Amino acid sequence: MGLAMARGLVATMKGATSRVVLSGKDLVRVRSSARQVGVRAAVSNRDAVRSAETIVLSVKPQILPGVLEEIRSAVPQGSTVLSIAAGVPTAALESSLPAGTGVVRAMPNVAASVRASATAYCLGRSAGPRDRRRALEILNAIGTAVEVDESLMDAVTGLSGTGPLYLFLILESLSDAGVKVGLSRSVASQLAIQTLVGSAQLVRSTGEHPAKLRDLVTSPGGTAITALHSLERSGLKAMLMDAVEAATRRSEELGRARRVPASSLAPPVPSASDGPNR
Repeated sequence: MGLAMARGLVATMKGATSRVVLSGKDLVRVRSSARQVGVRAAVSNRDAVRSAETIVLSVKPQILPGVLEEIRSAVPQGSTVLSIAAGVPTAALESSLPAGTGVVRAMPNVAASVRASATAYCLGRSAGPRDRRRALEILNAIGTAVEVDESLMDAVTGLSGTGPLYLFLILESLSDAGVKVGLSRSVASQLAIQTLVGSAQLVRSTGEHPAKLRDLVTSPGGTAITALHSLERSGLKAMLMDAVEAATRRSEELGRARRVPASSLAPPVPSASDGPNR
């Protein structure tokens, strides 16, 4: 995901090749990735953040505490920390960073690799307009970003974070169905993919509720109403709603262990005023 962000920035941000720096545990891999993207590689995480304006934490939740401990004393004053570690609250991040550090938490999805992610983000207690602007510069480079309250981040994980899984399964099923009724695998897959893409574009461009657009293609006694009857009988809508709820609950369970007691939090520190980019 971090590599996808770097590619997105190189494609959309002026001067990104000199401004973006990659770091990680495996220096050989980091250097190889940096060459592929056309950005710089740092010898360590501490070296990468020393003069950083925005620090992206693209690591698994279980190794995040070690990374935070490593970089804590090197984080510059006034920098923004953008975390995409699933289930880790902004309060937990703030408690492990210098006081007043602006923290932004985000949940992108796997489509970030083709700059088509649906991403939701929320601001920590000390984050301000400058931190939001810096985070959006990165998140908009990999797709579409919307701001939500942090209490809704588990719901975001259940819907858009896990969402590609549901659609991959639907695409696979449609392709299989096409093969079952006589189409070649290649033709069935192409038609299924374009049908999904085109339908999503139609909803976006018209702004109409999907149910209204569904009615437009459901003529009396036709194929669509017959298919709809079959889908309703099978409970497709209920199954998808159940899946989102189940993924949301699991996200809540995974994040519960990483919560920080309110009594241990320092009072919020006002964010620094906007200044020139470093």
